[in-house]
Amino acid sequence: MAERLTCISVLLLLFMCLLHFSASDIIFQETFDDEWQSRWVKSDWKRSEGKAGSFKHTAGKWPGDPDDKGIQTTTDARHFAISAKIPEFNNKNRTLVLQYSIRFEQDIECGGGYIKLLSGFVNQKKFSGDTPFSLMFGPDICGTQKKKLHVILSYQGQHYPIRKDLECETDKLTHFYTFILRPDASYTILVDGRERDYGSIYTDWDILPPRKIRDVNAKKPADWDDREYIEDPNAVKPQGYDSIQKEIPDPKAKQPDDWDEEENGIWRPPKIPNPAYKGPWKPKKIKNPNYKGKWKIPYVDNPEFEDDPDLYVLKPIKYVAIDVWQVKAGSVFDNILICDDPEYAKEVVQEVLANREIEKEAFEEAEKIRRAREEEEAQRAREEGERRRRERGYDRHRRDRYRDRYNKDEL
Repeated sequence: MAERLTCISVLLLLFMCLLHFSASDIIFQETFDDEWQSRWVKSDWKRSEGKAGSFKHTAGKWPGDPDDKGIQTTTDARHFAISAKIPEFNNKNRTLVLQYSIRFEQDIECGGGYIKLLSGFVNQKKFSGDTPFSLMFGPDICGTQKKKLHVILSYQGQHYPIRKDLECETDKLTHFYTFILRPDASYTILVDGRERDYGSIYTDWDILPPRKIRDVNAKKPADWDDREYIEDPNAVKPQGYDSIQKEIPDPKAKQPDDWDEEENGIWRPPKIPNPAYKGPWKPKKIKNPNYKGKWKIPYVDNPEFEDDPDLYVLKPIKYVAIDVWQVKAGSVFDNILICDDPEYAKEVVQEVLANREIEKEAFEEAEKIRRAREEEEAQRAREEGERRRRERGYDRHRRDRYRDRYNKDEL
């Protein structure tokens, strides 16, 4: 009997594990191991023009884990386009999680660091910036002004950017970007596992007309009292208040000893502000018992709104892709994840960022070496400049002597 119960317990445990496994799926996870090129296709886009960039398999200059490699953009002023086919994923009635990490090791100046999800058939060798996409997500930096975090959704063949101004990270450390889209059309954006923003597709994208609009015909009711405070009707002006002078003679003033009344007239002390004078009398303010609050134009149903219960549903996803232009190359893409489990995505972030302090130390050491090298080069430039100035001065001295001698001979 005990053995039978044990078997039942084991079977039940296995069933629960299988249930948990089936409840969440990892659609695609890329950590860029040594076999990464077998899963990714480099596009020929811009190659004939000599403007196609390439990716290098590397951990970068200051990794938190030297064995954790990604793919890094190489060669400045190039277009980078690469894609991977994934098991087809339909997010209808399912949560979609798109997550990846990127490290801008370069002074990027101007360039993108986003990724895309593609639907339908895509000729990966011809994948380009003009290829339609279902979702585009990630940073785009240009100068000091543009530090945008893109979230662009495709709906019925058109691309719609999020209406919010979201900023991306701009330092040179690894950062995770996570986009979660749920069946109720709500979304959450996380950076390094921390919530950056949230909302709904209905309100934060201009895809559908708004559900509610302001009633342009509405008018504030005549009896609407929006005065929060009113004068106290029971207040009484103190007796003699109006006779209080604004100024009074200075009680501390004294007539000068040399004052001559015949010549200067009767001496009168200068006046000073009267501390008892409080200005024109006004009754004190009290809370208005009839206050109804600030009147606001009411909202009414928008007759142009037509709901789409599948507003959140993207076309079935078949590819994940990187398509960016960078003035200066050096961005490391890594840890790409497509799944339906936000908790699993969070675990990935925590595992990688556990090495954040090691990465910071490596970065600071690299910066120290860079600054020392720049100072050394600057010192050499200063010394070279000084040498050239000395030579120019010597040559000028010789030229002046020759000119003086020539002028003397002419005379």
